[in-house]
Amino acid sequence: MEELLKEVVLSEHRKQQIDSFIQTVTKLIQTVPKTPKVEVNDMSWLSGAVKVPFLLLPKTTKGKFCMAPPASVDLIGSYALGTCIKPHIRVDMAVTLPAEVLQPKDFLNQRYPRKRALYLAGLAQHLQSSSEVVTLRFSCLHGNRLRPILLLTPSGKDSSSFTVGVHACLPPGYFKPSRFHPKRNNIRTEWYTGLKTSNPESSEPPTPHYNNSILGDLLPRSHLQFLSAVSSKCSAFADGVALLKVWLHQRQLDQGAGCFNGFLASMLLAYLLISHRISSTMTAYQLLRNSLNFIASTDLTVSGISLAKNPDPTAPSLADFHDAFQVVFVDPSGHLNMCADVTACTYKQLQHEASVSMHFWDDPSVDGFHCLLMTPKPMIRTSDHVFQLCDLVKLQSSCKKQNLLCELMDHSGDYIHTALPFILSLLQRGLGQRIHLLAHSLTPSPVWSVESEAPKYKTQPPLSFGLLLNPEISAAVLERGPPADSSKVPEFRQLWGPRSELRRFQDGAITEAVLWEGKSMYQKRLVPKQIITHLLQLHADIPESSVRFVGALVDDVVKMGREVPSTGEEESLVVVQSYDDLSRKLWKLEGLPLSITAVQGAHPALRYTQVFPPEPLVLDHSFFDRDKISRSLVPKDVKPCPQYITPITVICHMEGSGKWPHDRLAIRHIRAAFHISLAELLKKDHNYTCRPCPTHLDVWKNGLAFRIQVAYHREPQVLRERVTAEGLLVVRDNEEAQALEMATIHKPLLTSMLHGLQQQHPCFGAVCRLAKRWLAAQLFSDEITEDAADLLVASLFLQPAPFTAPGSPQVGFLRFLHLLSSFDWRNNPLVVNLNNQLTAADYTEIKNDFMASRDSLPVMFLATPKDKKLSLWTRRAPSIQMLQRVMMVAAESLKVLECQLMDGSQMQDVRVVMRPPLEAYDVLIHLNPNQVPLLGQAVDPPAVTFNRGVVPNGAPQSGGPLPVIDYNPVTLYLMELREAFGDLALFFCDPYGGTVISVLWKPKTFVSAPFKTSQITARTVEVMGEEVKTIPNFGAILEDFRVLGKGLVKSVEAKTEKWAF
Repeated sequence: MEELLKEVVLSEHRKQQIDSFIQTVTKLIQTVPKTPKVEVNDMSWLSGAVKVPFLLLPKTTKGKFCMAPPASVDLIGSYALGTCIKPHIRVDMAVTLPAEVLQPKDFLNQRYPRKRALYLAGLAQHLQSSSEVVTLRFSCLHGNRLRPILLLTPSGKDSSSFTVGVHACLPPGYFKPSRFHPKRNNIRTEWYTGLKTSNPESSEPPTPHYNNSILGDLLPRSHLQFLSAVSSKCSAFADGVALLKVWLHQRQLDQGAGCFNGFLASMLLAYLLISHRISSTMTAYQLLRNSLNFIASTDLTVSGISLAKNPDPTAPSLADFHDAFQVVFVDPSGHLNMCADVTACTYKQLQHEASVSMHFWDDPSVDGFHCLLMTPKPMIRTSDHVFQLCDLVKLQSSCKKQNLLCELMDHSGDYIHTALPFILSLLQRGLGQRIHLLAHSLTPSPVWSVESEAPKYKTQPPLSFGLLLNPEISAAVLERGPPADSSKVPEFRQLWGPRSELRRFQDGAITEAVLWEGKSMYQKRLVPKQIITHLLQLHADIPESSVRFVGALVDDVVKMGREVPSTGEEESLVVVQSYDDLSRKLWKLEGLPLSITAVQGAHPALRYTQVFPPEPLVLDHSFFDRDKISRSLVPKDVKPCPQYITPITVICHMEGSGKWPHDRLAIRHIRAAFHISLAELLKKDHNYTCRPCPTHLDVWKNGLAFRIQVAYHREPQVLRERVTAEGLLVVRDNEEAQALEMATIHKPLLTSMLHGLQQQHPCFGAVCRLAKRWLAAQLFSDEITEDAADLLVASLFLQPAPFTAPGSPQVGFLRFLHLLSSFDWRNNPLVVNLNNQLTAADYTEIKNDFMASRDSLPVMFLATPKDKKLSLWTRRAPSIQMLQRVMMVAAESLKVLECQLMDGSQMQDVRVVMRPPLEAYDVLIHLNPNQVPLLGQAVDPPAVTFNRGVVPNGAPQSGGPLPVIDYNPVTLYLMELREAFGDLALFFCDPYGGTVISVLWKPKTFVSAPFKTSQITARTVEVMGEEVKTIPNFGAILEDFRVLGKGLVKSVEAKTEKWAF
């Protein structure tokens, strides 16, 4: 905390620079020349260069105006209070309009706001001639167009370090505050519409937002005095506000129209202090904690709060404020609602964020400080689904359709913020229980040159909306309404329009209902999109073409299914169901010498995380040759490579018995005998085609291939035991025992745990598939294995702080990229608390052991409840160099992808993050597409497809001849390349349909070595005087690449210009 505060608080040197510039600007402003009085609509006194920072709607109003030196120039805001923080330093100055500029009735019909804008234009014209001020721009206060401000930046090297905002303000007490009661009208309908009306003032609609805007200009000095008095009683006040501002900034809640800005943060702390909810002796940390706790537990949309101790009798009541505004927080005067522009949705989002922060604050498994104040939470990474309203001018017709003229008048023609509360309320009603939270972006305050016209409302960036889904019902295709005889039927029909119809259900009930489209999980996830587009079209006249839904764009890269598009959930379920059936049949087998004690899945498809789950196949027998002995189907040389058939690994544990031998070879023979026995029994009882092997048994069941491996629990121990020549029993760990333990114990256990996680979080599997597809496409799948990737994704669901658990595949994938790129792998273990088995003591133990043995541990350390010290899943890879590259590519992919998703003006192609930069490699081996069996799974699948010996839409059977299982020429070729040239080069390929193998020479490859007959492979001899050395024979190596891959390799491209000899 202390370090953070040092980073954000202004240095003395910076304060001196600011003070010096403020003095200069104050002197310049005080010398503004006087001009003669003219009609307020006459702007001829302004030079043509400077424009008025105001949208003149309607064109004219009454009143006189002249320029004159200000009555006073004062510092206001956070800099004057001492709570201004970096990086965006804004210093606010209040320039009080002189009395001769104003008239008693200026509160009416935008007269004062226009005079304020004219005065700022006059100041801009005057300051243009100064060499001290380098740029002059207009903006408006928190997006409120009635309150323009003049932004100044100094010349010289300080030009980008801070900005001065000049506010034109009313003299204190110039208008009676009671004139701006939220139930009073100060914009006349006749003036605004130009249509003659005979309405008396009492029947005019109230203009609470307009009134609040003008009232805000009467009170900035009194607010500063109030905050100064409160902060003087609490030494940590400035630091507490600074921390609260950082917290708000990381959540994008502190900038733009309707934000919860630094001023509100200061006022909130002041309220807590004067109401004795916090003590003046508390530290900044305690102030922040108590503030968040108060926000989380206090709903200002229902019960507002007030800083006014003894408000005068004319001040509105809290009920009056609640009638006019969605969120109520009243200032010390009792007349101003400081949260007038904050929507109920924004406050609910603020509450949600505070609640989430409080939830993980005391969690020992979370780095609370980092999550709370150091992790940015952009909407695209926080919300499960995001959509944008692009054509904002369409909101004009929304206002018209909903008859929002009074509200439009109140907002002075700002149709966006007039329609926004209505649209939010509509979506909230329509989405109902499907969402936990509806958030919207805060329109940034426009900034424009003083020589440009004020930008129109339609030029604002698209409005973005974020949905936090309730995963249990967000994808439900049926919206069940009230019974046919209920009084609520008209309301339901009014909401859903023609989509609502009477339906009879199986329980006999007849109710109104709306049925949305969606057969696969991929389609059902988009039900919220259907609801949103339907409601906006029906009630707000916003066509579907103006709604840009970016909630599931990335899902397309793992899309499967020909008739019904899917992201693998349905296919995974078919595999799991087939495995469950096989498991039951294995348990029931009779006639085995030993009984089965456990059947466990050990394949990613059985935990829903296989990138492209195996699909049941019906093989075209005419495509294959028959093996003469086994009658199995074997590929023909002249045909394309047949469809790849994934072996789904199943571990079958046999009971322990004294009859098991203690010799490793004998155990293997017994296991082979079990494989033969299982094959015979499965053939006899269920007519499954089986092929037993010494290491496994392949079973062809319903078009899927299951690879059963018999396991004996003591075999790893037997592999570790060795008897010396002296007859001593020595136990020593070795690679073979570790590999067997991994295959028969750790992988099945991991599969079981992650299968359970999928049951809790329906999108876990889809996030894993996206993450692993990205790793494979960027050629990292050999560095971060499938199991390690699944654990990385699991950590996002088990410890999502500062977020909530991902509710859609896309947001989970974005957080996966963020985790990879930003986690401090050097100094921290990533703890994956599967089944919530780890206690606070375990976390401490893991961290201490990690720090004590850091140098001997893997560079990427993943700890689980069953693996606290070794990080079994990352023991062999990645290396330091590869992890650094993974982090760099992940950071760049995240940046590009988030920009693609949020910026509708960009060419929309999210697959760009799946295309690896091949220019970094030394040699590219191009493969024949017809010999790449998984070509259809490529990031950019080719238009031409090859017949792979599969009958489309056939009904899978269990009997018949067995195909060649696990036959992938690309994988086999890669193994040969690594075996032959692994000491000279690294080989990379996308396992999912990649047609290029990328080769990177190792640095030592180019170093000449002394001649040794044992090290002459792939090298040529070079005689230099007396010395005989060997250097790599690159020509021969490239030729060997071709020879080894004959029939598979199309060409070898050597990028010799990159080779560093």
